[in-house]
Amino acid sequence: MSGALAGLLSTIDRLADFTTTEQLAATAAILLVLVGAFWVARRVRPKLRQRFPSQVGDVVLLASLGGLLLVSAISLIVLWERGTTAAQALDGINNVAGKGFSIFLALAVLAGAYIATGFVKRAIDRLVDGHDTISEHQSEIVYRVSQLTVYVSAVAIILGLWNIDLSGLLVGAGFLGIVVGMAARQTLGALLAGFVLMFSRPFEIGDWVEIDGEEGIVTDISIVNTRIQTFAGEYVMIPNDIVSGEKIINKSRKGRLRIEVEIGVDYEADVEQASELAKTTMKDLDEVLTVPTPKVVLKEFGDSAVTLVLRCWIDKPSARRQWRARTAIIESVKAAFDREGVKIPYPQRELTGRQESGGFRLASDADLPEATADGPRAEAGQTDGGVADERSDASEVSEQ
Repeated sequence: MSGALAGLLSTIDRLADFTTTEQLAATAAILLVLVGAFWVARRVRPKLRQRFPSQVGDVVLLASLGGLLLVSAISLIVLWERGTTAAQALDGINNVAGKGFSIFLALAVLAGAYIATGFVKRAIDRLVDGHDTISEHQSEIVYRVSQLTVYVSAVAIILGLWNIDLSGLLVGAGFLGIVVGMAARQTLGALLAGFVLMFSRPFEIGDWVEIDGEEGIVTDISIVNTRIQTFAGEYVMIPNDIVSGEKIINKSRKGRLRIEVEIGVDYEADVEQASELAKTTMKDLDEVLTVPTPKVVLKEFGDSAVTLVLRCWIDKPSARRQWRARTAIIESVKAAFDREGVKIPYPQRELTGRQESGGFRLASDADLPEATADGPRAEAGQTDGGVADERSDASEVSEQ
C-alpha cells in the first residue's frame, strides 16, 4: 500500500515540469475527469444498490470520490505551484485540515454508522414482515429512533478520538434542553403523545374516525400531529396532544358498524305488526347484513307517534356505505308501510278550552264600604271582622 502511494506521488511530481500550455491542458483534463467521475457514480449507484446493501454501495462511492478529489487537489497544487512536491502538497493539506489520521478515523466512524443504519433498517423490515401486529408507522418510528441512536453514538466516539472534553458540552446541552423544553412544551407534549399513540394504536391510516368533533378518514400519522380528510374534502391537522386528550371514536376498527333509523307510527296502528314489517323489509336489503339480524325496538311515546328504532349492521363501514344503507332502509320501510296501510303521522297538537265560570265582573260603588278617617265604616249588624271580610271579598271580585 505504501509502495503504491509512493508511486502515485512520484507520478504527480512529474506535473511540475509541464509548460504553461501543458498546465492548462492538464487542469482541463483533471476537471473533466472529476465531472465524468460524478456522472459515472450517479449512473452506477442504482446497480451497486441492487448487488450490495444500499449503505455499503454509497460508502464505496463516497470513498472513491473522496480519494479522487484528494488526488486532484494534490495534482493541481503541484501543477501550479513550482517547486512543490506531491508529498509536500499532501502535508500541506494535512496541516490545513488538521490531524489527517483523526479525520480519516472520523470519516470511517461516520461511514460505519451509515452502514449500520442500513442493517438496522433491513432487520426491522424483516421483523415487520413476520408480524402483522406491527404497523408500517410503528416500524418507521423504531427505525428513526434507532438511526438517531447510532448517529449520536458515532458523534460521541469521534469527539472522544479528538480528545474533546464532553463535560462542558453536556452541561451546556442540559441548560439548552431546559430552555428549549420551556419554550416548546406544547410541541414536546405533542411528541410524547405521538409515541403514546404509536404504542396504544387507537386507529390506523385509512380508518374512519371522529376526533375533537372532526369526522373523516385518517390519511397520515406523524410524531407531532394526525391528519384527517373529512367527507367535505377538507384536510384537518390535529396535534397529537389534543388527539390523546379527546374521545376517539373509531367506526371502522371492528370491520362492521351498526346504524339506527328512527320512525314514528300512529297511536291507532298495530305497533307489533309495524315492527315485524320493518324487520322483514330490512332483511331483504342488500346493503344490510343478515348476521347479526336486523332488529326493531320501541323507544318512546312521542308527541304524535310511537317511536320505533330500526337497528341493522353494515360490512366494511364507510360514510358512503352508511348513507346508502340509511337511504335504502327509509325508502323500503316507507313503501312497505304505505302498502300495508301503516300510518306515519304528521306532528299533531290537541287544543282544549276551560269552561266559563261567571266571567270577569267589576265591583260597583254600592258594593264598597263608606270610607272615613279611621277607615271603612261598618254597617249595622257588621263587626270589624265582617267589614274586613267584605273588603276582602270586594278585592277578590276586582281581581277577577
